[in-house]
Amino acid sequence: MSERPLISTAGELKATGHSYKPLRVEIRDNLLARLANGENPWPGIHGFDKTVLPQLERALIAGHDVVLLGERGQGKTRLLRTLPGLLDEWSPAIAGSELNEHPFEPITDASRARVAAEGDDLPVVWRHRSERYAEKLATPDTSVADLIGDVDPMRVAEGRRLGDPETIHFGLIPRSHRGIVAINELPDLAERIQVAMLNVMEERDIQIRGYLLRLPLDVLVVASANPEDYTNRGRIITPLKDRFGAEIRTHYPLELADEIAVIRQEATLVAEVPDSLLEILARFTRALRTSAAVNQRSGVSARFSIAGAETVAAAALHRATVRGEPDAVARVVDLDAAVEVLSGKVEFESGEEDRKGDILTHLLRTAEAETVRVHFRGLDMAPLIEALDGRTTIVTGEQVTALEFLTGLPSLGESGLYDEIAARFDADGDGRRASAIELALEGLYLARKISKDTGDGETIYG
Repeated sequence: MSERPLISTAGELKATGHSYKPLRVEIRDNLLARLANGENPWPGIHGFDKTVLPQLERALIAGHDVVLLGERGQGKTRLLRTLPGLLDEWSPAIAGSELNEHPFEPITDASRARVAAEGDDLPVVWRHRSERYAEKLATPDTSVADLIGDVDPMRVAEGRRLGDPETIHFGLIPRSHRGIVAINELPDLAERIQVAMLNVMEERDIQIRGYLLRLPLDVLVVASANPEDYTNRGRIITPLKDRFGAEIRTHYPLELADEIAVIRQEATLVAEVPDSLLEILARFTRALRTSAAVNQRSGVSARFSIAGAETVAAAALHRATVRGEPDAVARVVDLDAAVEVLSGKVEFESGEEDRKGDILTHLLRTAEAETVRVHFRGLDMAPLIEALDGRTTIVTGEQVTALEFLTGLPSLGESGLYDEIAARFDADGDGRRASAIELALEGLYLARKISKDTGDGETIYG
């Protein structure tokens, strides 16, 4: 954040050559400037480059209000929260103005009177772009007063007339004048609240308890909604749908790399989680999104894989703390801990609830096998398979340290297989090396080259 401008009066502001710019023009100009300079206007957004973002950019250039339609966990709210980045970093407002009006463009009677009376001495304050973004989660108890406003009985008690605009306590949308207001889960608003928004979005005036206030509000309204609620159930009134200039469908990441990037960006990891495990979690999540046993109308949120990565990291830190490991690094054995706690994040089709444990385990093993095929293709595992001759076993588990696991590996003679496995992931250090070799063992088990027994927190390959 740059320093707040020092200009403090309307006269000083005029002397700089500053000119008033409507909100949609401001957003359009800043967006086009970034695109012309090759800058990314959407930091932290992955997987929408060729689909959602071009549509959103066209809508903003056209000056349209926007609704994003998509299942849960597709990044709708994250995308909405990047919109303030298209506003000017600092914007002037009349000091003390309830609606943060521009000094050159007052819209209330009180502010017009102040401009006329104080002239160039009118005090000016500066608002950061982050203060010009308001967000509201639509809930059934949201009222017209919350979004639009209501008569303030305290102001009436002070002696003002009921018809006096000064008796109005403004809601979220008028207070977002010269800014962006985002409404999450738009169809959850009661119909009477949706009706109250019609004039705000089209005529830009406000109707409160029979009083009509002609306020030329300069607000960009953006919203998010589930497509099923928005298009099929009739939970949003048709006139309000018509007010939005653009309906944009979001989606889950189409590419595996984008899925992994979202996990890495959003997860708060308390221990190191190798890229191979993040890839398994990403493949696991994508498999759930195509499974016939999973209710795809509800979707499988990106939060599923994010929470999975955080759980895996927590399991690694737990082991390192209990066993005194110097470095906490997650391994394949920690993935099962994630499955146990994530089952509640997935909605299964009717009749499949009793099988959800088996379904999750099967899809996780499938994701592990796909990851193994990609990273160990062309690597001869014969020396390791031959070393497990029926008498030799390898023990790992939730509380088996990386050093204990590595020490228990059978000797492969002059074969450098262990080094080759580690090299596939640039794995240096005991923790990363153990994670890579454990993944190779799991791959051999899934390919039915070796056996695996689990129980009492231990896993034995043989």
